[in-house]
Amino acid sequence: MQNVHERRIQTSLPLAAVGSALIDNLAGRGDVLWPRDRWPPMFFDRPLGVGASGGHGPLRYFVEDYRPQQSIRFRFTAPRGFVGTHSFDVEEAAPGVVCVRHTLAMSLEGTARLSWPLLFCWLHDALIEDALDRAQAHCQASPVGLSNWPLHVRVLRRAARYLR
Repeated sequence: MQNVHERRIQTSLPLAAVGSALIDNLAGRGDVLWPRDRWPPMFFDRPLGVGASGGHGPLRYFVEDYRPQQSIRFRFTAPRGFVGTHSFDVEEAAPGVVCVRHTLAMSLEGTARLSWPLLFCWLHDALIEDALDRAQAHCQASPVGLSNWPLHVRVLRRAARYLR
């Protein structure tokens, strides 16, 4: 299974500055990509680099590949049955236009065959769109409105609060 979200953003910022802000600062003090104001924060056990282990919410992963200012790929370690990776990439799409992409490439095993389509996929898609909104706001130096989550995402988020 593959799930790809991408946003093409017009910006006057150099590609290296965009990549540094969005990729190199993930889970750090200067993180402008991860929507921690609306979702569980991303964290790691050490500074960002290959082998750093962490996650967000119930998901756990480690940094499998990291190319500063360009891309980062994480390999899942939990929940059970999520077998694969997710990644962020920043590249030039055209002069003055960057493409920010999140790719989820995984297979599902066991109960994940049910938990992904019924729960995780809806939350994942909403979280990633929120992250892309933040990337756009950073690159364009202008406010971007918060995404309106579909009703089923709001219901799932509310239910998740009661399960803690």
